[in-house]
Amino acid sequence: MQQNIAFSLVDKLKNIHINQRHISRKFSVAPMMDWTDRHCRYFLRQLSRHALLYTEMVTTGALLHGDRERFLRYSECEHPLALQLGGSNPHELASCAKMAEDYGYDEVNLNVGCPSDRVQNNMIGACLMAHPSLVADCIRAMQDAVDLPVTVKHRIGINGRDSYTELCDFVGQVRDAGCRSFTVHARIAILEGLSPKENREIPPLRYEVAARLKQDFPDLEIILNGGIKTLEECEKHLEAFDGVMLGREAYHNPFLLAQVDQRLFGAQARTITRMDALLALKPYVQQHLREGGSLHHITRHVLGLGQSFPGARRFRQLLSVDIHKTSDPLGLLDQAADLLRGH
Repeated sequence: MQQNIAFSLVDKLKNIHINQRHISRKFSVAPMMDWTDRHCRYFLRQLSRHALLYTEMVTTGALLHGDRERFLRYSECEHPLALQLGGSNPHELASCAKMAEDYGYDEVNLNVGCPSDRVQNNMIGACLMAHPSLVADCIRAMQDAVDLPVTVKHRIGINGRDSYTELCDFVGQVRDAGCRSFTVHARIAILEGLSPKENREIPPLRYEVAARLKQDFPDLEIILNGGIKTLEECEKHLEAFDGVMLGREAYHNPFLLAQVDQRLFGAQARTITRMDALLALKPYVQQHLREGGSLHHITRHVLGLGQSFPGARRFRQLLSVDIHKTSDPLGLLDQAADLLRGH
């Protein structure tokens, strides 16, 4: 019943958000598999009202042949919100982009950066950098299907196709198909022999390549991704780029987002405390429990609040170990919040 109510709210308000085209990509949190689910995004939204949030990558097959409600459901407060798609069939991507529009998403993004073997075998992710004309066809089909902004997240190259000339060819062809916003992970992807984790660490970061891309394509929106850890770094990169995207640092150290609105967007509102951010989840947790969910589904995403203060270890223990033993999950949440008081 609650699931139907959640969908009906999205359905009623979708036309409002379809008309909100001018979303800011000045600061965003990257799509991360197994991490940026709807519970994670709800939590991150308590910390920043302006950050653009992305879903996990969702494949076209999952939406066309699976439980689309499961993959597309979200809470209204998550806006601005983008759906990231994985696929390479223009017709299928167009159909899924239309779903994103129907559900009220603010943007749809094509994954051209994931290096895992599993997605490569399905012609998804970074391997598509070797096929710029296909990516252009996909973007064109998606744009023809929806009024939403259609964007791309990609690497600066892949092994065997890592020259700057080839990168410009890729960006140029996708631009000519109508894409205006590119999120650039400033590493190449090694498609054989490295795990996805190693592909985030071993290929060197080359911010200068992404900066050159912005200089050579000044009409495009270029968002920098890869290795950014502090708001000081964000501020510095924003001198050269149109936006910054943080990934794992935003997940492992989520309290960083509490200053984003003030420092990067000029907001005047008071910075939220760790305790207030956790307590803001309580009504959401109560609803999730009523629907038969587990507290752990939500609190696994907030463990990063417990860093660098007396009681941080106990905070993490409460929400990762004790959580599986308690008969009073809301009481345990209150205990964890008390440990955050003053920090």
